[in-house]
Amino acid sequence: MMAHKFEFAKKYLRYYFTAGNRHDVHSPFVYALIEEVLRDKSKPNIFKEVEALRRQLLQTKEELTVTDLGAGSLTGAGTVRKVSDIARYAAKPPKFGQLFYRLVQYLQPQYMLELGTSLGLSTAYMALAKPDAQVLTIEGCPNIAARARQNFELLDIKNIQQRTGNFDDVLPALLQEKPRLDWVFIDGNHRKDPTLAYFEQCLTQAHDQSLFIFDDIHWTPGMEEAWSTIQQHPRVTLTIDLFFIGLVFFRPEVKVKQHFILKY
Repeated sequence: MMAHKFEFAKKYLRYYFTAGNRHDVHSPFVYALIEEVLRDKSKPNIFKEVEALRRQLLQTKEELTVTDLGAGSLTGAGTVRKVSDIARYAAKPPKFGQLFYRLVQYLQPQYMLELGTSLGLSTAYMALAKPDAQVLTIEGCPNIAARARQNFELLDIKNIQQRTGNFDDVLPALLQEKPRLDWVFIDGNHRKDPTLAYFEQCLTQAHDQSLFIFDDIHWTPGMEEAWSTIQQHPRVTLTIDLFFIGLVFFRPEVKVKQHFILKY
C-alpha cells in the first residue's frame, strides 16, 4: 500500500509540473470551459449546505456493514466501516463536487447517470445544479445506498432516482429506460475491464453533446490503460485530464482528436 501511495504521489507531481493552463489551449470550446467553469471561484449558498452535511458525516460515530463490489477501499477496511471513513476516503473532495455543479449548470444535461453513489455528496451537487433534471444513481451496497437516501432527504432533493445492485446486473435494463444519456459519471469500480465495459454500454445512449466523467484515471496502471483506450475510441473527439478525474466529450465540431492535461 505504501509503495502504491508513493508511486501515485510521483504521478501527481509529474502531472502538476507538466499540466497546461488556458494559455496552452487552442480549442474555443475548451477555452470557454476553462474560463466559465474551471476558473469559477464563486460559492453559491447550496455549497454550504452540502459541505455542512459532509462535516456531519465526517464526525458521526455511525458504522455500516458494507458490501464492496468494486476494487476495494483505500483503507483496506473490512465489512464493517465507519461512515466517517467512507466520507473521508470514498467521497470526492468538495472541489470536484463543486466542479460537477458548475459543469451541470454550464452544459444543462437532462438525463444523468452515476455509477457509484457512495454517500451521495457528488450526486447531491449534480442534482442540485439542475432540479428539473433526472439523476439516476446506482450503488452496489444496500446499506450505503440507504444512508445516501437519508442524505438526499436531509438536503430536500427530489430529482434523484436510486438503484441498488451490481452494475453488471442493474445497468443494462436501466439503459433501456432512458431516451439518452447527457451525463455519465463512472465512479464505482476502479478496474480496467469493468470501466471499459461500462463505457461501451453507456456509449449506446450517448450523443454528440454528452459528457462522460471517469474517476481515478491514474489510480492504477490498469485504470491508466482504460483511460488511454477511451481516449482512442473512434467516437471520442476531446478529453481533459484533471488527474483525479477525466472528462470525455464527443463533440463533432472537434475534427481532430484533442487531449488536454490541465491543472485544477
